[in-house]
Amino acid sequence: MRRRRRESILVSAAMRSRTPDRLCAEAVALAQAAAEEIAGADAVGAYLGAVAEGDRVVTHSFACAAPAYRGWRWAVTVARAARAKVVTLDETVLLPDADALLAPEWVPWSERLRPGDLGPGDLLPTEAEDPRLEPGWLGDEEVPPNSVLAADLAEAEDTEVTATPAAPAPGRGSLTALAEELGLRRARVLSRYGLGLAADRWEEAFGPRTAMAQAAPAHCVSCGFLLPVAGSPRQAFGICANEFSPADGRVVSLAYGCGGHSEAAVMPKAPRPAPPVLDEATIEPFHLHADRPGGSVEETTPVEEFGHS
Repeated sequence: MRRRRRESILVSAAMRSRTPDRLCAEAVALAQAAAEEIAGADAVGAYLGAVAEGDRVVTHSFACAAPAYRGWRWAVTVARAARAKVVTLDETVLLPDADALLAPEWVPWSERLRPGDLGPGDLLPTEAEDPRLEPGWLGDEEVPPNSVLAADLAEAEDTEVTATPAAPAPGRGSLTALAEELGLRRARVLSRYGLGLAADRWEEAFGPRTAMAQAAPAHCVSCGFLLPVAGSPRQAFGICANEFSPADGRVVSLAYGCGGHSEAAVMPKAPRPAPPVLDEATIEPFHLHADRPGGSVEETTPVEEFGHS
């Protein structure tokens, strides 16, 4: 019985809230004055109507005349207490309608970054639990008690007196020191997930599905300009070293290809012309002043003048 009575009370309250309160609905001048006080008289447009928000609570709407807020409206909510004759102001807000011009949804800066956004002097922090990275080595930094370095380390601590360094140095025999000695001192390395993301980007930019690769005469796997990479990526990727290729200096898929393939077309060498032949034994007549009137005079240089017989 109590449940039914409560439901009936809620239904009756909802029915009453659909009809605006008369005094609140007539307070259009109060609502307009409140909107003009906040936005100015020029920014408040025509009256759009009233909506009942509850018992003795009504919201009046006015069109926003500001050019930058097309499709927005000023919503002024007024109310009155029970058995009161005075209507009071609750709040004044600017609300968008269905055709309002809205700003795009806010996206965190870490999700707005795109390739090429990082410039000189910019710092791009990575999260401590970045799924693209994983620890460079695993295990405890302390030397195990049964290690061959345990005795040497204890003896060195007793005999050596070292000053406090400016920055903490890795302890002798620790995994950090061993990694530094082997040239592997990287706190985090690329994880399988991070490698997969990188491979997807490389495949999309310089992979077999690109238009360049589909029109290429051969693949990069047989190109002499391909530089192999280290690690597991060398099974599917390499670096292009052809300066005339669109992928020069980029990581390319072995199934990629372009017209600059080293074995696609071998250019034949152009034939070299024969060297000129100079005949120094034949005497040729030389015409002197052939353009003067009176004919031409031919002079020859005898061979005897040069001492030849």
